[in-house]
Formats: sequence, C-alpha cells, structure tokens
Amino acid sequence: MKLVDVNNKILSYADLGFIDYKEAWDLQYKIHSSRVRGNVKDHFLLLEHPNTYTLGKTADKSNLIENEEYLKEKNISVYDIDRGGDITYHGPGQIVGYPIINLNDWKQDTHKYLRALEEIIIRVCLEFGLIGKRDPEYTGVWIEDRKIAAIGIKVSRWVTMHGFAFNINTDLSLFNGIIPCGISDKAVTSLSKEINKTVEIDFIKSLILKHFIEVFEYNSIELISKDELLAFELTLTN
Repeated sequence: MKLVDVNNKILSYADLGFIDYKEAWDLQYKIHSSRVRGNVKDHFLLLEHPNTYTLGKTADKSNLIENEEYLKEKNISVYDIDRGGDITYHGPGQIVGYPIINLNDWKQDTHKYLRALEEIIIRVCLEFGLIGKRDPEYTGVWIEDRKIAAIGIKVSRWVTMHGFAFNINTDLSLFNGIIPCGISDKAVTSLSKEINKTVEIDFIKSLILKHFIEVFEYNSIELISKDELLAFELTLTN
C-alpha cells in the first residue's frame, strides 16, 4: 500500500481491473462489514465486469426480455442483488464504481449521496464538453434523453455498497436484452458514442477518482493494488 499526502480524511482506492461480478460483490460485503465495525477506512473500487445483468430488489423480472439461449450465446450472467433499482447491464468498456463509505463522516442523507454520485459523472462528462443532466423522475445521468450512467445503491448502518455504472466504450447492443432500469421510452448511450471516438478507460478512471475526492472532500488517498486488496480480503472478517 502507498499512502499519498497523509491527512485526516483518507480514502482507500483500488482499481480492480476486470473482475467477475460475484467476486466483486463478495469483496464489497467483506469491506462493508469491516467498515461498519470501524476496522477499515472508506473504500472506493473502480472496475469492469464481464457481461452481466443484475436485477435490483425492486426489479420487474419481465424487464429481462431475452431467453436462456440468448444469455448463453452472449455469455451473460444474471444476478438478483440487494441494491435499489431495476435491471441493468454491466460489461467490458463500462466503468463500475463501488464506494464503500460511512455517510456518518459525510452526510446522513441517501438522497444527497445519490445526487453526489450523479455530480461526479456530470463533472467527468463536462471534461469532454458534454452536458450531463439529472432527470427528476429517474436516478442516473443523462445526455439529453439518453442515459449514460446508471446508479443503484444499498446503505446499511450508514455505510454504502454498490454504486454506479458509467458507459464508456460499452457495447450498447447488449442493453437490447433488457428494458434498462425498467424505462422503456429512453435510450442508453456511452461516452465514446457521444464524442465519436474510443476513450482510454484508465484516463476516465483517473477523472472519476479526482472528482470523487473533490465531491466527498477527502484529503488523501491510500492506493491499494488489486492483488493487495484481494489478499487483504482474507483478513477483513477475522
């Protein structure tokens, strides 16, 4: 672990690269449990998943419109999970962010937390000249009426889990197997589609991290490698 610019509000950050959904979900739970007990600092994980559909706890299962044959052909895993919201897609070229942070140290307000996650994506879009906006009816970030980022969270004992999915170089055709977020009358988009060129994933991660630190007012970052975090995972529940 490398500690950068030591101060009083520290964020542990890990870039997990490409990681299976279930593996990352299990890791979130272990970090969350340790954060609730005060054994670890706030964590922020950025990563990509293989092709996956996730259904939130209020999801309408009819919004998964493709059959088992399609799922096998496209090698798509499906998980019922405990975040808010309906169904969404995760896959290569999409940056997923999982903040595991204690809102007691920021603001005890889940609505403000959701707006803060949206603000981070809006600021990144603005760096490319795109005007991201909120929709008063739906959580997430939109470019005009096209959804570029989905957000779904869980908060337990004021510690967060799950987070956002930001389409960068995403294969948007894989959203065709679902009704994304249960919204049938709006399209999805990606950063690369909006600016008409492929974008470097690592560069976008650096922008997300920069704005995350600003919005949540961290003073320093503890950088953790994927290998370190996965090894450290073994000690989290001890």
